[in-house]
Amino acid sequence: MNEEFVREAAAYEKLPDGRVRCLLCPHRCTLREGQTGLCRVRRSVGGRLVTLNYGAVSSLAIDPVEKKPLFHFYPGHFLLSLGTWGCNLHCPFCQNWEIAHGTPPVRFLSPDDVLTLLGRCPGCVGVAFTYSEPTVWYEYVRDTARLVRARGGRVVLVTNGFIEEAPLAELLPYVDALNVDLKSFRAETYRRALRGRLDPVLRTIALAAKRVHVEVTTLLVTGMNDDLEEVEEIARFLASVNPEILLHLSRYFPAYRYAEPPTPPDFLLRAYAIARRHLRYVYVGNLRQVDGETTYCPACGSPLLVREGFVLREVNLERDEDGAWRCPYCGQRIPIVGDVAFFPGK
Repeated sequence: MNEEFVREAAAYEKLPDGRVRCLLCPHRCTLREGQTGLCRVRRSVGGRLVTLNYGAVSSLAIDPVEKKPLFHFYPGHFLLSLGTWGCNLHCPFCQNWEIAHGTPPVRFLSPDDVLTLLGRCPGCVGVAFTYSEPTVWYEYVRDTARLVRARGGRVVLVTNGFIEEAPLAELLPYVDALNVDLKSFRAETYRRALRGRLDPVLRTIALAAKRVHVEVTTLLVTGMNDDLEEVEEIARFLASVNPEILLHLSRYFPAYRYAEPPTPPDFLLRAYAIARRHLRYVYVGNLRQVDGETTYCPACGSPLLVREGFVLREVNLERDEDGAWRCPYCGQRIPIVGDVAFFPGK
């Protein structure tokens, strides 16, 4: 245990028999002295629950906002992006398994260090906690987010959404946007394949959407959730929360412990068409040969934000005096948060 990364956990309770119970995520791990939670980054030490990864940074980069993916949040801008290690779900198809379930090399960055780095990134509008699961980095994310927001920066979480309501409510005032990875709409899939539960993730989406900008990503995994009825159920649920929530349907490729073939392109396109029956903004990711990343006006169908990979190639938007973005052809309001950065020719 590297003491540099150890801090007392924020959400736990002490039990009469000397054990501690973590209250951060729905697993609610109950731990004896020396035991570690399912996330691998919380341990019972001396009658306290401590986090083992405070300030432990395994990955650090400057990413386009679109890479998170966030398509209606400061389009064309960049985020200082950092991740740690550990995760409270166990997806057999994990795309970042080396840091989520491995033991990657890390270095210590204090919240002040992150603020200093952000100041050296003039194109960055803020910080994204991503790559691994940020909610198991809770104390560090909270402390850093407070500093970033106090300096006028934006804070983004790319998360599986598997967190209890109380710590989520404490964190949301310091967050501007979430991309929530909704891995399935089947409780059995969450329980059997991911070692988690569906309902807390749906709750996170619903609660967060009342406070911050939310986009949702579903990786369509061959043999796991490649079912058009399930896709429609996801779209219906999101529409019941807010029909303007963005849904990113992403193509799966074999990774970690899952070797089924990649998602067939034709299935992704059918899923896209079904989701569009219920949601105004649906995108297809990891499928370059089709135009699945352009933002179209839901009223007149005109292309408003044309993307090529993570780069904006064309912008057709107007802004009201009150700051709202609108389609220049029909006047439809377009729910985009923040400024749009567009540099023609790049």
